[in-house]
Amino acid sequence: MSATTRFRYYTATSLDGFLADASDSLDWLLTQPIDDDGPMNYADFIGGVGCLVMGSTTYEWIVEHEVEQGNPWPYEIPAIVFSTRELTPVAESVRIVSGAPGVHREALLDAAAGRDVWVVGGGDFAAQLFAAGMLDELIVSIAPVLLGSGRPLFTARCDLELLDVARNHGFVCARYDVAAFR
Repeated sequence: MSATTRFRYYTATSLDGFLADASDSLDWLLTQPIDDDGPMNYADFIGGVGCLVMGSTTYEWIVEHEVEQGNPWPYEIPAIVFSTRELTPVAESVRIVSGAPGVHREALLDAAAGRDVWVVGGGDFAAQLFAAGMLDELIVSIAPVLLGSGRPLFTARCDLELLDVARNHGFVCARYDVAAFR
Protein backbone atom coordinates (compact mmCIF):
# COMPACT_ATOMS: atom_id res chain seq x y z
CA MET A 1 0.00 0.00 0.00
CA SER A 2 1.12 3.53 -0.70
CA ALA A 3 2.64 5.25 2.33
CA THR A 4 0.06 7.99 2.02
CA THR A 5 -3.10 6.03 1.23
CA ARG A 6 -5.28 5.20 4.22
CA PHE A 7 -8.60 3.41 4.34
CA ARG A 8 -10.69 5.75 6.51
CA TYR A 9 -14.20 5.04 7.78
CA TYR A 10 -15.70 8.54 8.15
CA THR A 11 -19.25 8.51 9.47
CA ALA A 12 -21.75 9.71 12.04
CA THR A 13 -23.50 7.60 14.62
CA SER A 14 -26.07 7.90 17.36
CA LEU A 15 -24.74 7.78 20.91
CA ASP A 16 -25.89 4.15 21.13
CA GLY A 17 -23.99 3.15 17.99
CA PHE A 18 -26.39 3.25 15.04
CA LEU A 19 -25.79 4.76 11.59
CA ALA A 20 -29.47 4.80 10.65
CA ASP A 21 -32.65 4.10 12.59
CA ALA A 22 -34.72 0.93 12.26
CA SER A 23 -36.46 2.43 9.19
CA ASP A 24 -33.10 3.26 7.51
CA SER A 25 -33.81 6.94 8.10
CA LEU A 26 -31.19 9.61 8.78
CA ASP A 27 -33.74 12.24 9.80
CA TRP A 28 -32.46 12.04 13.39
CA LEU A 29 -28.97 12.98 12.12
CA LEU A 30 -29.85 15.64 9.56
CA THR A 31 -31.66 17.77 12.16
CA GLN A 32 -28.57 18.08 14.41
CA PRO A 33 -26.69 21.38 14.34
CA ILE A 34 -23.07 21.13 13.21
CA ASP A 35 -20.45 23.71 12.25
CA ASP A 36 -19.49 22.93 8.65
CA ASP A 37 -16.07 24.48 9.33
CA GLY A 38 -15.69 22.90 12.76
CA PRO A 39 -13.50 20.06 13.97
CA MET A 40 -13.31 16.95 11.74
CA ASN A 41 -15.55 18.58 9.13
CA TYR A 42 -16.51 17.00 5.84
CA ALA A 43 -14.81 19.56 3.58
CA ASP A 44 -11.41 19.02 5.17
CA PHE A 45 -11.89 15.25 5.11
CA ILE A 46 -13.09 14.91 1.50
CA GLY A 47 -10.20 17.11 0.32
CA GLY A 48 -7.82 14.23 1.04
CA VAL A 49 -9.96 11.48 -0.51
CA GLY A 50 -9.23 10.02 -3.94
CA CYS A 51 -11.75 7.18 -4.00
CA LEU A 52 -14.74 6.05 -2.02
CA VAL A 53 -15.95 2.54 -1.35
CA MET A 54 -19.31 1.35 -0.06
CA GLY A 55 -21.63 -1.60 0.18
CA SER A 56 -24.77 -1.98 -1.90
CA THR A 57 -27.15 -0.94 0.89
CA THR A 58 -25.42 2.43 1.25
CA TYR A 59 -25.29 2.88 -2.52
CA GLU A 60 -29.00 2.14 -2.89
CA TRP A 61 -29.83 4.55 -0.04
CA ILE A 62 -27.90 7.35 -1.79
CA VAL A 63 -29.58 6.57 -5.11
CA GLU A 64 -33.05 6.55 -3.52
CA HIS A 65 -32.56 9.69 -1.41
CA GLU A 66 -30.49 11.75 -3.85
CA VAL A 67 -30.52 10.59 -7.47
CA GLU A 68 -34.17 9.49 -7.60
CA GLN A 69 -35.11 12.84 -6.01
CA GLY A 70 -33.67 14.66 -9.02
CA ASN A 71 -30.21 15.38 -7.61
CA PRO A 72 -27.01 14.29 -9.35
CA TRP A 73 -24.79 11.56 -7.94
CA PRO A 74 -23.04 13.51 -5.15
CA TYR A 75 -19.44 12.42 -5.83
CA GLU A 76 -17.12 13.15 -8.74
CA ILE A 77 -14.29 10.95 -7.50
CA PRO A 78 -14.30 7.21 -8.26
CA ALA A 79 -16.86 5.23 -6.27
CA ILE A 80 -16.46 1.47 -5.94
CA VAL A 81 -19.64 -0.31 -4.84
CA PHE A 82 -19.50 -3.89 -3.54
CA SER A 83 -22.59 -5.96 -4.26
CA THR A 84 -23.65 -9.58 -4.63
CA ARG A 85 -26.50 -8.43 -6.88
CA GLU A 86 -26.71 -6.76 -10.28
CA LEU A 87 -26.80 -3.00 -9.78
CA THR A 88 -26.78 -0.24 -12.36
CA PRO A 89 -24.16 2.52 -12.00
CA VAL A 90 -25.90 5.92 -11.89
CA ALA A 91 -22.80 7.90 -12.88
CA GLU A 92 -19.62 7.39 -14.86
CA SER A 93 -17.61 7.57 -11.64
CA VAL A 94 -19.45 4.55 -10.16
CA ARG A 95 -18.13 1.03 -10.59
CA ILE A 96 -19.97 -2.05 -9.25
CA VAL A 97 -17.81 -5.01 -8.16
CA SER A 98 -18.39 -8.32 -6.42
CA GLY A 99 -16.22 -10.57 -4.31
CA ALA A 100 -14.18 -10.14 -1.17
CA PRO A 101 -12.73 -6.67 -0.49
CA GLY A 102 -9.15 -7.97 -0.51
CA VAL A 103 -9.53 -9.05 -4.14
CA HIS A 104 -10.08 -5.41 -5.11
CA ARG A 105 -7.44 -3.84 -2.85
CA GLU A 106 -5.07 -2.84 -5.68
CA ALA A 107 -7.94 -1.44 -7.78
CA LEU A 108 -9.00 0.73 -4.83
CA LEU A 109 -5.45 1.96 -4.30
CA ASP A 110 -5.13 2.72 -8.01
CA ALA A 111 -8.45 4.61 -8.01
CA ALA A 112 -7.35 6.62 -4.95
CA ALA A 113 -4.20 7.72 -6.82
CA GLY A 114 -2.13 8.21 -3.66
CA ARG A 115 -4.94 9.84 -1.70
CA ASP A 116 -7.18 8.24 0.94
CA VAL A 117 -9.96 5.73 0.42
CA TRP A 118 -13.19 6.75 2.15
CA VAL A 119 -15.09 3.80 3.56
CA VAL A 120 -18.59 5.28 3.31
CA GLY A 121 -20.42 2.44 5.00
CA GLY A 122 -22.20 0.65 6.40
CA GLY A 123 -21.08 -1.02 9.58
CA ASP A 124 -21.03 -4.59 8.30
CA PHE A 125 -19.13 -3.55 5.18
CA ALA A 126 -16.58 -1.60 7.27
CA ALA A 127 -16.12 -4.73 9.42
CA GLN A 128 -15.44 -6.76 6.25
CA LEU A 129 -12.75 -4.28 5.22
CA PHE A 130 -11.27 -4.47 8.72
CA ALA A 131 -11.17 -8.28 8.50
CA ALA A 132 -9.31 -7.94 5.18
CA GLY A 133 -6.73 -5.60 6.77
CA MET A 134 -8.14 -2.65 4.82
CA LEU A 135 -9.23 -0.26 7.57
CA ASP A 136 -6.75 2.21 9.06
CA GLU A 137 -8.85 4.89 10.74
CA LEU A 138 -12.31 5.44 12.12
CA ILE A 139 -13.47 9.05 12.21
CA VAL A 140 -16.86 9.31 13.83
CA SER A 141 -19.16 12.15 14.80
CA ILE A 142 -21.32 10.98 17.67
CA ALA A 143 -24.73 12.65 17.76
CA PRO A 144 -26.57 13.33 21.04
CA VAL A 145 -29.37 10.93 20.08
CA LEU A 146 -30.33 7.47 21.36
CA LEU A 147 -32.12 5.39 18.72
CA GLY A 148 -32.50 2.06 20.51
CA SER A 149 -32.10 0.08 17.28
CA GLY A 150 -31.09 0.42 13.66
CA ARG A 151 -28.05 -0.11 11.42
CA PRO A 152 -24.98 -0.65 13.62
CA LEU A 153 -21.82 1.43 13.39
CA PHE A 154 -19.67 -1.72 13.28
CA THR A 155 -20.40 -5.45 13.45
CA ALA A 156 -17.11 -6.93 14.65
CA ARG A 157 -14.75 -6.69 17.60
CA CYS A 158 -12.12 -4.05 16.90
CA ASP A 159 -9.75 -2.43 19.38
CA LEU A 160 -9.02 1.22 18.69
CA GLU A 161 -6.48 3.82 19.75
CA LEU A 162 -7.91 7.31 20.27
CA LEU A 163 -5.90 9.84 18.25
CA ASP A 164 -8.01 12.98 18.53
CA VAL A 165 -11.28 14.19 20.05
CA ALA A 166 -13.18 17.46 19.64
CA ARG A 167 -16.64 18.97 20.06
CA ASN A 168 -18.65 20.27 17.13
CA HIS A 169 -21.89 21.70 18.55
CA GLY A 170 -23.64 18.70 20.12
CA PHE A 171 -21.42 16.14 18.37
CA VAL A 172 -18.43 14.46 19.94
CA CYS A 173 -15.98 13.95 17.08
CA ALA A 174 -13.33 11.30 17.51
CA ARG A 175 -10.56 9.91 15.34
CA TYR A 176 -9.23 6.43 16.06
CA ASP A 177 -6.32 4.40 14.75
CA VAL A 178 -7.56 0.95 13.79
CA ALA A 179 -4.26 -0.37 12.49
CA ALA A 180 -2.45 -0.03 15.84
CA PHE A 181 -3.78 -3.38 17.04
CA ARG A 182 -3.25 -5.52 13.94
